[in-house]
Amino acid sequence: MTEITFYFNAPDKLATARTLAAKACGLGKRTLIYSSDARTLASIDALLWTTPPAGFLPHCRASDRHAAETPVLLTDDADALPHHEILLNLDSARHAMFSRFDRVIEIVSRDDADDRAGARERFRFYRDRGYPITRHDLAARAS
Repeated sequence: MTEITFYFNAPDKLATARTLAAKACGLGKRTLIYSSDARTLASIDALLWTTPPAGFLPHCRASDRHAAETPVLLTDDADALPHHEILLNLDSARHAMFSRFDRVIEIVSRDDADDRAGARERFRFYRDRGYPITRHDLAARAS
């Protein structure tokens, strides 16, 4: 069954996504970063080029010819599922094919009320269907 992990109170949602993608890559896990918003994908793409500060996190679009060899993939195509390890959802809605993944990561902004409301809906959806959910409060970690 798909494991769901929520990271709440993220001061910077994209920076948190970058950190989590780098961690997964370090563990040898492949990550698909999904958002239907092209600007969000362009922003996370730019951030991934600067992680670590003296390098970058190998990534490309899921449609790229190098996708099969690349640990982090970006897509706005909900049907593009080149692997089924980790789905890092940066979209406001849950991914229609989330249950095909071993793990889904949801990041919830600390300061965006709309993002938090959408996350609550996704959380209820997963919980009501019996998916195991792990919660991490990033505000508690910062203190």
